[in-house]
Amino acid sequence: MIILGDAGINYYLLGMDDNLKYELNSLPIILFCIHGNHEERPYNIPSYEEHKWHGGTVYSEPKYPSLIFAKDSEIYNFNGQEYIVIGGAYSVDKYYRQIRGWQWFASEQPTNAIKAYVEQQLDSVDWKIDGVLTHTTPKAYEPTSAFLSGIDQSKVDKTTEIWLDTIEQRLTYKHWYAGHFHVDSQEGPVKIMFKRIEKLADTF
Repeated sequence: MIILGDAGINYYLLGMDDNLKYELNSLPIILFCIHGNHEERPYNIPSYEEHKWHGGTVYSEPKYPSLIFAKDSEIYNFNGQEYIVIGGAYSVDKYYRQIRGWQWFASEQPTNAIKAYVEQQLDSVDWKIDGVLTHTTPKAYEPTSAFLSGIDQSKVDKTTEIWLDTIEQRLTYKHWYAGHFHVDSQEGPVKIMFKRIEKLADTF
């Protein structure tokens, strides 16, 4: 099962996530998780190791081999279909969390280095790919009806969404799946997933 960010698995850190990890790892499936904005990146957590999976680099912990985290910019092959992963987003609740001493991660959005490597990866496939898996959406396809009423959108950092606009405009693709907004919605070519589950490939 692909989780399009905010899996809740690397939030508390310091071993406090282990009960959830143990429970999820016991399920008879593999969870393939995209980076969201309410979790630390696995490469900043010493217990994670890199390895290859379905043609791309991923991160997992030896204790929990069924919990796999994608590396941003990697291209994965699922039954002959190639999907590029681009995680991360800005947290509109950033200051609310910081004031209360809750976890907030400075690594939540893709860095310039990640963005450059995404574009390099897409150069290598002539900007043609079967699908895209992201946490947030291109700005043009944000589900504005899902915006929180108490948030001043002029104060929200949209740099990731604006950059994704430039990717979407250049890219030839068949499918684009995103999460982040806690709604099930179709915004142009982008499917935003929350409670809905959709078949991506016959087998993993």
